[in-house]
Amino acid sequence: MHASDRRAAMLADIAERGFVSTTDLAATFAVSEVTVRSDLAALHVDGVERVHGGAVLRPGGAEQSFELAASTLAEQKRRIGEAAAALVTSDSAIAIDVGTTGVALAAALVRRTDLERVTIITNSISAALALEPGIPRFDVILSGGTLRPLQHSLVAPFAAEGFQRLRVDTAFIGCTGVDAVQGITNINVAEAELKRVIAGIAAQVVVIADSSKFGHVDPGHVLDLAEVSLLVTDDGADAAALAHLAATGLAVTRSS
Repeated sequence: MHASDRRAAMLADIAERGFVSTTDLAATFAVSEVTVRSDLAALHVDGVERVHGGAVLRPGGAEQSFELAASTLAEQKRRIGEAAAALVTSDSAIAIDVGTTGVALAAALVRRTDLERVTIITNSISAALALEPGIPRFDVILSGGTLRPLQHSLVAPFAAEGFQRLRVDTAFIGCTGVDAVQGITNINVAEAELKRVIAGIAAQVVVIADSSKFGHVDPGHVLDLAEVSLLVTDDGADAAALAHLAATGLAVTRSS
């Protein structure tokens, strides 16, 4: 396993378990404890903190793995997926980007048995697999690109080119931050750049984000709120946060 892949897997393991001992990491990845300590030092920028005997995550210090994120607010994400799927019509083309809410949307689209002849491009391997039962009603296109294990996503190099060859009616964009001033942001900068590309090929942009993302500002800027056609969120959204967003002119749909 390449060092970068091993470190990504270590980060996901620590994020899921909270604390992992150096001994366990060495056994899991079949490397020496010296190598583990070197990997943990490299992961410091991603929020990993070395402690006696192992490592933990600093609170809010790192991106969650897909699996960990999928287990968080799962019911809210399912409802957001259903609400977003209701916006899709037959004979249309859409883009779905990376994230657990995007996968919830993909599953909801498959349940829409009335939909026919929908073209869907995605850089999410998980979303593509969720969409597979919808074939041949759906044409499912993977963008291509370089695999990013933490999110099972396809990113640069080569991912943008796949999107730029198409034009879609609607792009469904996930994120890790929604803020009335800073707009839509994402914790991973490389994915944020690709999200901007995806938004750029769409006639309208729908952001799908649960209410836990409200008030968060992350390093990767995706979109200003003026560039968003609609935000689909859950019914647990804070009234004050919604009021701040509404004051910007952003249209918001709350799933129920």
